[in-house]
Amino acid sequence: MRPEIHLVSQGDMNLESLLAIAAGVHPFVDFIHLREKRITAKELLRLVEEMAEHGVPLGKMIVNDRLDVALASGAGGVQLAGHSLPASAARRIAPGIRLGCSVHSPEEAALAAREGADFCLYGHVYASASKPGLPARGMGGLQAAVRACPAPVIAIGGIGPELAGEVLRTGAAGFAVLSGICGAEDPVSAARAYREAAEAAMKGEAAEAAMKEITEGGVGVEGGN
Repeated sequence: MRPEIHLVSQGDMNLESLLAIAAGVHPFVDFIHLREKRITAKELLRLVEEMAEHGVPLGKMIVNDRLDVALASGAGGVQLAGHSLPASAARRIAPGIRLGCSVHSPEEAALAAREGADFCLYGHVYASASKPGLPARGMGGLQAAVRACPAPVIAIGGIGPELAGEVLRTGAAGFAVLSGICGAEDPVSAARAYREAAEAAMKGEAAEAAMKEITEGGVGVEGGN
């Protein structure tokens, strides 16, 4: 399965710049999260509409926290934070919407899935400038969340292209990126680098699995002689 790449807006950049970045990078990412806490619901709705006008598919847009804006705009989903509606309540209101939950422990991930989340955003897995002073949860924490959660788990926090393979080897369904793309000198090239790294990691895993199968098959044949 193709690894998912989620781009998360940083919430502090000029909206015109965000529009330009989204229009350029959307072919390389699967979802674009609009985490713009400083603007009103009306402004957020207009932002979704303008992104669509710039060629970004509505199905790729995920609105942070505001289920009402997600529904009104026809966006592809909503991302619920700890202060948002519980996943179970959001699911009752919008049974067909793609529903993501931000979680920070295996227990939270398992609960979110039970309450109807389609995926969980787990982090932060590496040290991150967006979480200064807070210790990273690491690969062990990520792997525990993956094991506990029947829904796909997306890793977030401090993930560069060079770390894609390590993240995906935990069983995570993908990863989310903030400044690695939004803060890059060339966001399109950065997004392409993340996609190439994710695809290379999956090809590497497929090659390892094939080699293991061949090796184990060979041992089995020799054992039968």
